[in-house]
Amino acid sequence: MSLGSTRTSFIALLFALAALAWWSTADRMQSMMGTRDLGTLGWFVGVWVVMMAAMMFPSVAPTVALYARMSRKRVAPFVFTAGYLVTWALPGLLAYGLWRTGSFDGTRRWLVGGTLLLAAAYELTPLKYVCLSKCRSPFGFLVGAWRDGYRGALEMGARHGAWCVGCCWALMAALFALGVMSIAWMAFVALLIAAEKLLPWRRVATYGVAVTLLVLGLVSLA
Repeated sequence: MSLGSTRTSFIALLFALAALAWWSTADRMQSMMGTRDLGTLGWFVGVWVVMMAAMMFPSVAPTVALYARMSRKRVAPFVFTAGYLVTWALPGLLAYGLWRTGSFDGTRRWLVGGTLLLAAAYELTPLKYVCLSKCRSPFGFLVGAWRDGYRGALEMGARHGAWCVGCCWALMAALFALGVMSIAWMAFVALLIAAEKLLPWRRVATYGVAVTLLVLGLVSLA
């Protein structure tokens, strides 16, 4: 198989897995309609990881596909992807703990508005720019973080996931505020993430996301 066909095959596979994850997430969320209870920890972590696959696989596909071309081991790209998802499971655990221990009665409007304004402000910070640059330049990341073997693949996937968390944590916080069990809001946030990472007009995409979050935040507070 040529390098070009290998890259195309992995991109197609990740998009197919993302589509399957979207279907699975929608099916699981049917039981959560009309409630704000996140269920048991094990159930939520499972749903969260599938959600991350659905939301992140389209935007991380170029990085995984490039890694597949650079690696000599056929299974290594799957190990890389597993490391990426393991890293994204950690914010899910933190969010679950905060959600279960917090009390938001009578403060939802302020919580949603404040979280969206925080996410909008974070879009324009230097830390956001650094983290986003790692996601936008997969070749530079892979060369700088290269490790051989399956353990190296897991470490590289986890490290790339960490940069992605640094890039997208505020958007995920916005998703929790808007409605973590809503497919519509989940798709909306996934679209913002993909726009930032994949569109060639980088500054326009970043400022566009910031303005969108700012408007949503102000509307929520009003």
